[in-house]
Amino acid sequence: MVWSNRGMVNPLHPDIAATYGADIFTEPDGEPDTLANLGPLAALAGTWESAAGVDDHPVVEGSERDAFVERYELQPIDPQTNGPQLFYGLRYHVHIVKPGEVETFHDQVGYWLWEPAVETVTFTLAIPRGQVLLAAGRAAADAAEFTIAAQSGLEHYGILSNPFLDAAFRTTSFTMTVTAHDDGTWSYHEETVLLVAGRAEPYVHVDTNRLTRVAPPAPNPLATAAARNSSAAQPDQMS
Repeated sequence: MVWSNRGMVNPLHPDIAATYGADIFTEPDGEPDTLANLGPLAALAGTWESAAGVDDHPVVEGSERDAFVERYELQPIDPQTNGPQLFYGLRYHVHIVKPGEVETFHDQVGYWLWEPAVETVTFTLAIPRGQVLLAAGRAAADAAEFTIAAQSGLEHYGILSNPFLDAAFRTTSFTMTVTAHDDGTWSYHEETVLLVAGRAEPYVHVDTNRLTRVAPPAPNPLATAAARNSSAAQPDQMS
């Protein structure tokens, strides 16, 4: 197998062949219980809410700050593979409104993925304004804080926008730091660097929030099936 620099090099762990071997087809078995194998993402599983969000964004006059109310749902998915590459992950949906309002202020879907073989967190983002993003960052399995990043123009961890958004509010970079707190909450700090048409200097769009869990996660389908099969295999204890 010839590993081309263009097709197979990852900036976070560049020696792909050494990490995964020459066999790019054989899939690992993985573990059925995603919740037990999420590494640093375990602290995020469940449904979360907060009315303490803060959003700094560009407006005609310069900059504006808005408070927001956020609901962030993260549910485990079955293990995913690309040949020897194995991910455990959470499917998420973010829904944000302004205080006292019903209209959607921001909506976002995607996945948080943990790759234990290379201790990497991968994050996907899609919003209904015609923009998608793939970000990643290194983290230890027991990390209470980690940062992911994406940059426009990269082949692997980049940002794509529709033509209008790219021309008027071009996103050049994205970073997000996640912190799991001792009280069971978690917080994030996002910085999105924008090139706003007609302005000489880049604008740093900042979003922050600290979320409290309002519901636990549901087990992924394989974990549910494994638990059901284990229960069925237990000997009858009734006399």
